[in-house]
Amino acid sequence: MIDVCLLGTGGMMPLPYRALTSLMLRYNGSSLLVDCGEATQISVRRRGWSFNPIDVILITHFHADHISGLPGMLLAMGNADRKEPVTIVGPKGIEHVVRSLLVIAPRLPFEVKCIELDVNKDEEVLELIGLRVKAFKVNHNMLCYGYSFELDRAGKFDADAAKSLGLPVQLWGKLQSGETVEYEGSTFTSDMVMGPARKGLKITYTTDTRPTEKIVEEAAGADIFICEGMYGDGEEESIKKAKDKKHMTMQEAAEIAKQAQPKEMWLTHYSPSVIKPEQYSESIKEIFSCAVISKDRRTKELKFVD
Repeated sequence: MIDVCLLGTGGMMPLPYRALTSLMLRYNGSSLLVDCGEATQISVRRRGWSFNPIDVILITHFHADHISGLPGMLLAMGNADRKEPVTIVGPKGIEHVVRSLLVIAPRLPFEVKCIELDVNKDEEVLELIGLRVKAFKVNHNMLCYGYSFELDRAGKFDADAAKSLGLPVQLWGKLQSGETVEYEGSTFTSDMVMGPARKGLKITYTTDTRPTEKIVEEAAGADIFICEGMYGDGEEESIKKAKDKKHMTMQEAAEIAKQAQPKEMWLTHYSPSVIKPEQYSESIKEIFSCAVISKDRRTKELKFVD
């Protein structure tokens, strides 16, 4: 089970009625945060979630609305009695940027570790808080990454197969957890008693980018595809702004979802000029019926489907 919360849905600057775009995932007692603009910690509090379990913070790129809230967030975590190390992952230069920001938060009660993504690779896979995390380059006016999060699910345990092999019940749990066991001079591996892998869970998150084939590839099969929709009116001026600033319109995001066919697409990262993004819902759903014009702190609990 993964808890998913889109803490904010705004781009460029926080507004009284809209926080900056940030994503928080909770899994197996740990939390992971993607991006941390100004006042992100306020949205965490309003959602009623805790700062303390945040073990990893992923940064998409170094524009202020995605990282300038980091000192405040880390101070809030310290005030919540955080003692364990926190890992921050991001583009080339992440350690320098983080250390510069921490000049105003110099005495944290925990260690801050940085992982710099390899600028020479278009994608990179990490194991973080028990999830497989893929960072992939997108098309913004500076180095920027999208992220996919996957939780695999093993196949069903075949008790009849275990019985036919003559294995005692005491060994079943080890095989089910993937261990190899020795019994009466023979070696038994988990694939001998486990069925084929079942569908797991997947979340894909992208902001600040033009449409790319890579985003379509990553969003394919996602339970939730979270994508920026900076402008929604579809007018020529808005399309030009999106192209010039390397952003995406809601219509372009919906076209990506139409190709990728995730279960749901949550739109986010609205321009401050978009006062009521929900007014575009009908036209967006005409392109992709499972599109959602997200609001701050939209939350969903993802579970395996039998």
